[in-house]
Amino acid sequence: MAVVPDIEENIPLPSSAAEALPSLSSKEELDVRVRTIKLLSDINGHPIDPTPEEKGTAEQLARQMIADPKLRPDFSKYSNETMAYLAGMVAQANCMIVDDLAELKLYVVNKFVYEVEHAKTSKDRISALSKLGEIDGVDAFKRRSEIMVKMQPIEEVEQELFNVLDALEVRVLDETEVEEAPQVEQDGDEAECTQQD
Repeated sequence: MAVVPDIEENIPLPSSAAEALPSLSSKEELDVRVRTIKLLSDINGHPIDPTPEEKGTAEQLARQMIADPKLRPDFSKYSNETMAYLAGMVAQANCMIVDDLAELKLYVVNKFVYEVEHAKTSKDRISALSKLGEIDGVDAFKRRSEIMVKMQPIEEVEQELFNVLDALEVRVLDETEVEEAPQVEQDGDEAECTQQD
């Protein structure tokens, strides 16, 4: 017996494969293309080795994309080697191809780490490390205060509140007795006379 899945009717098919794909940012499209290029290169056993001209083209394209994050270049007109080199530059520094603050922060962190690793003097290395430590999220030099939250049943919370209120009531009574005591001392002579009578 053949099993035939239910096929919904009246669903329009896309006119082309490009129309069926989701819209991608420049960086996402570049990542997809380069993964495909790398996979095909590994399958065929041909290494990706860009020429100086292809490297120059990739660098120029990277500068254009950084200057205008909304730029949508036609990646299909570039060679596989150019695309691979461009993706390598993007991956190394996580360039701001998309204008997202999280990626900008990641770019800054990566650059500080690069400076720490390649600094020529210890003064430069310490300077880069101190700047890296000040970045929000790294917080190497921030004093931290921890708050401990204790979950209790409502009955225990009520009992603790009653205990605190009872303690406050005792203190209030003690303080009124202390305030009345000096008055008794001041009127002490009168009290003694009254007792002797």
